[in-house]
Amino acid sequence: MENNDLTVSVLNDLIRTSKDAEQCFAYSTRHVQDPQLKAFFIHRTREAAKDVTELQDLVVSLGGIPIDSPSIGHLWHRYWIDLKTAIDLAVLNEVERGEDFTLKVYRKAAEQSLPPAVRTVVLRQFDHAHHNYDEIKGLRDSAQALAN
Repeated sequence: MENNDLTVSVLNDLIRTSKDAEQCFAYSTRHVQDPQLKAFFIHRTREAAKDVTELQDLVVSLGGIPIDSPSIGHLWHRYWIDLKTAIDLAVLNEVERGEDFTLKVYRKAAEQSLPPAVRTVVLRQFDHAHHNYDEIKGLRDSAQALAN
């Protein structure tokens, strides 16, 4: 049972982080002008929402109660984006910072002793998060090159 509680705790941390990402992407969609960035953020919002649902289903299957809210830190993150939305580059910098945090949370989760089926989901979503980080970094680098 103790290992099950640890697994549920790890999954709930990932849910909260993924909810943060979902809301950050949705918020960013409304505040960027570039159509390519807008399309990217719309896609990421949908992917993060799917990740949340998948993680919540795992928690329920383990007999746990999945959380359904983002972290308080997300609100500060959102207000910080509010201050920086004057240019797309600022938004990308902040989203990249958030994705860096997401990678750290997933990396920590991947180091835990998790049931094989849960580990498979966590590692797959970790790969997606890493891909997202690389894509955002590339978009940010392109925006920065244009700004210079």
